[in-house]
Amino acid sequence: MSYEAVCFDLDNTLYPYPPCNEAGKRAALAAFRESGHEMDRETFDELYATARREAKRETAGTAASHDRHIYFKRALRRHAGERDAATALALGDAYWEGYASEMELCAGVESVFDALAAADTNVAIVTNLTTRVQLQKLARLGIDDRIDRLVTSEEVGREKPSALPFATALAAFDCRPSEALMVGDNIDADVAGANAVGMDTALFAADGDAPGDELSAQRRPDYRPDAFADLTEVAP
Repeated sequence: MSYEAVCFDLDNTLYPYPPCNEAGKRAALAAFRESGHEMDRETFDELYATARREAKRETAGTAASHDRHIYFKRALRRHAGERDAATALALGDAYWEGYASEMELCAGVESVFDALAAADTNVAIVTNLTTRVQLQKLARLGIDDRIDRLVTSEEVGREKPSALPFATALAAFDCRPSEALMVGDNIDADVAGANAVGMDTALFAADGDAPGDELSAQRRPDYRPDAFADLTEVAP
C-alpha cells in the first residue's frame, strides 16, 4: 500500500533509546560529582527515579513530564536541599550531551527515507517531548533535512495518544488519516493514538522490546516489521 504521508515517532523508533539513556545518566552522575556532591550510582539512580516519578505525576500529559532539567532540579533539591540553578542546568545539559554521544540510527532508516523521498511521500516526526531537545536529536542523527514536519507535544500542547499531534501533522500535508501511516514503538501513544484517528499503524521498537500479539483491536498495529528496512514493503 502506498501512502501520501508517513509519520514516525523518534525515540526508540528511529534509534535505540536504552544505550542513550544510560550514557546520559553516567554523564549526569559525573557532573554531580564534579559539582562537589559525593554520590554512588545506587544513590543517583534512586534520586533520579524519585524525581522522574514526581515530575511525571505532577506534569502528566505535558512535554514537561519528559524534561530532564526538571528531574535534576528536583533531584538536587532532594539530595542537598539546594536550589542551585547553575548546577541543575549543568546536570541536565550533561545528561543530554552524554545521551547524544550514543545516538545511532537503526539499520534501514536511511533506505526507508530514500524510498519515501523517491516516491514523493511526505515525512513527519510526531513525538512527545520538548521541541529544542528533539531538534537537537534530529540534527545529531543527520536526518533533519529528510523530515518535512516535526510535531512535538510541546508545540501542540497535547501528548500522544491525543488526536492533536497526529491531526497537526496530517493538516500540514493536507492529508486524510486513511492516506497516512504512523510508525512507532509505543502501543498506547503511537498505535492506539493513531488508530483512533483512522491512520494505519506499524509497531517497531528499536530496542526489540515490543509487546506480544495479544492486543485489543484498538491497540493492534496493522504491521509489525521485524526490521526497520521492512517498512519499504509497506510504504511507499
